[in-house]
Amino acid sequence: MKIALMDSGIGLLPAAAAMRRLRPDADLLLSSDPATMPWGPRTPEGVTELALGCARAAAAHRPDALIVACNTASVHALPALRAELEPVLPVVGTVPAIKPAAAGGGPIAIWATPATTGSPYQRGLIRDFADGVEVTEVPCPGLADAVQHADTEGIDAAVAAAAARTPREVTTVVLGCTHYELVADRIRAAVQQPDAPPIALHGSAGAVAAQALRRIGADPFPPDGAVAPGGLTVILGGREAPLPEVALTYAEGVLLAPVAPARG
Repeated sequence: MKIALMDSGIGLLPAAAAMRRLRPDADLLLSSDPATMPWGPRTPEGVTELALGCARAAAAHRPDALIVACNTASVHALPALRAELEPVLPVVGTVPAIKPAAAGGGPIAIWATPATTGSPYQRGLIRDFADGVEVTEVPCPGLADAVQHADTEGIDAAVAAAAARTPREVTTVVLGCTHYELVADRIRAAVQQPDAPPIALHGSAGAVAAQALRRIGADPFPPDGAVAPGGLTVILGGREAPLPEVALTYAEGVLLAPVAPARG
């Protein structure tokens, strides 16, 4: 089984790590184009063109499913990706975890890129899944780029600025950009109020990985337990490459690194 994931950069690591935990035997293929980041400020047409490039590079390796591990690409490019690749290649998009977050009753905050914050797409999700729940949309300028480059000072500054825009009474935070899941612990520490119950964070990586398995009729956790680890193929800008060193600064990247080359 081979599962492909695509994103502008290393935001695909959380979903890839989630897939590795669900199916350690699966070969993973990571396709990104970090030289073109950030995608958020680009036009929908520009995002679609870049997403199609990453998807085509992945599809050439004939995976069983493609995860669009990027909120921006899912918003703007998912229809085009599905029109070109399905039904031969199932395409699974990423949706901010607003529905499960709102189930707790709130109040909730949605941390997202400035381009996504206040967008009709996000407002539609809030209307559909968080009606009657107090929701604060929190733009996080610079956070995805800082995470992409493992810029510790930049991450701390962007997280602190977003935390300052987050109401103190918030009980739940939705991580509305896949890059943010790589620094979830820092976000939690920044928004946690003294003597308050632990803040709940909701990302999308686990749900997206599980949905990809459902789409291809595969079960998580092979029943025999002992399996050979799956391989890893990395594509950067359409060319095979090693896993970027910046990925190894995050636990999710370390989880993916010590594997044999992909089979077939």
